[in-house]
Amino acid sequence: MTDFAVETEDLEKRFDGFVAVKGVNLAVRRGEIFGFLGANGAGKTTTIRMLCGLLLPTGGGGRVAGFDIWSESERIKQNIGYMSQKFSLYGDLTVAENIEFYAGVYGLSRALLEEKRRRLLQEFGLHAQANRLTRDLPLGYKQRLALGCALLHDPQVIFLDEPTSGVDPEARRGFWQVIYELAEAGKTVFVTTHYMDEAEYCNRVAIMHQGEIIAMDRPGALKRALGKETMQDVFIHLVAA
Repeated sequence: MTDFAVETEDLEKRFDGFVAVKGVNLAVRRGEIFGFLGANGAGKTTTIRMLCGLLLPTGGGGRVAGFDIWSESERIKQNIGYMSQKFSLYGDLTVAENIEFYAGVYGLSRALLEEKRRRLLQEFGLHAQANRLTRDLPLGYKQRLALGCALLHDPQVIFLDEPTSGVDPEARRGFWQVIYELAEAGKTVFVTTHYMDEAEYCNRVAIMHQGEIIAMDRPGALKRALGKETMQDVFIHLVAA
């Protein structure tokens, strides 16, 4: 088995002549927190959708959780967790009902559902919200629930697309604590963000600009190489260049 949970080679996506993703090469290790950074429109979400088996590439290739993104997209979907940029749960269902619905989608047995629901409500601080309609939850709680549902089937690779967008700083810190715990449990977390301070929390980061990766390394190594104090400064320097 390869040491990499996500691998791509010259991955490309075109839309009617517009190149949204240009020759992306990645090798994300198992158990790594990998940050995918860039401004809105840089190509991060398009790349994520290809890696998750939701969008076929135009060129290049790759493997996720050991499965080919061209020919095994359904196997990829079964073996990853995916939290989309837009909130994807059902607002007219309660927290507990959303958990039950997604457990059914993943084919969990009734006994396993009960165990997973109890653990999810406890570990994500949602027990007091279990019977509340999801649409009435604060955004931070909605994001916790969305992540919990993405983890119900115990995937080894988790894709989080802008998971903390719009939430307050305290909720962001709590969310990243959960990400650390996932990595400590051996799971690979691939997270996109346009918050440059969140890059500091990652083992490695790739910075994407206009569909291309313009830098990739450990946050500390990037700051040292460019003589910058923050990842915000690194990002501004690289994009300007």
